[in-house]
Amino acid sequence: MPTTAPSRPERNGRLSADDWGQAALDLIAEQGVAAVAVEPLARRLGVTKGSFYWHFPSRDALLVAALERWEKVEQEEVFGQLEAIADPSERLRALFNLVAHEYKSHVIYSELLKALDHPAVQPVIGRVSDRRMEYLTASFRQAGLGRTDAQHRARLAYAAYIGFLQLNLQLHQARLQHDEFDAYVEHVMATLIPSS
Repeated sequence: MPTTAPSRPERNGRLSADDWGQAALDLIAEQGVAAVAVEPLARRLGVTKGSFYWHFPSRDALLVAALERWEKVEQEEVFGQLEAIADPSERLRALFNLVAHEYKSHVIYSELLKALDHPAVQPVIGRVSDRRMEYLTASFRQAGLGRTDAQHRARLAYAAYIGFLQLNLQLHQARLQHDEFDAYVEHVMATLIPSS
């Protein structure tokens, strides 16, 4: 889901741990989890490695902080802004539209899925997936489905999301044409969201 900080922080003083975390997320989006290393990040940020060690004892500590940042931004910005929508079907539509247009977050998520064997990645993906499934299930329940149907619909929606990401990556299609993509998102919503 979304990430908000720019890839190169303002240089009005010392870099923060969040600056390093965001730079690590940017690198994950571009090259994957294995690419996260202190020297390339320091070069990218235009600082020495000493700046890194001011905030983190190791590369793994940075990776954990970056993943926690990604998880927190998703929780606060995505789920937080949807809670203001009272109608459950409209909330689901807003969720689908929001998620559909957060390209960078999709790339980060796809890269994290490729690195599920990394001990820092697996628990974060587990928590994020559980939270997404719980949210979808609760939303489908509030939209009028029974417990089992809501669980199935949530699983189907989440599988469609992950499958679409993987299909685009395998076919090396970063994005569909705008109109084609919007039509696809509308079709998914019409198929999965119960009418009010």
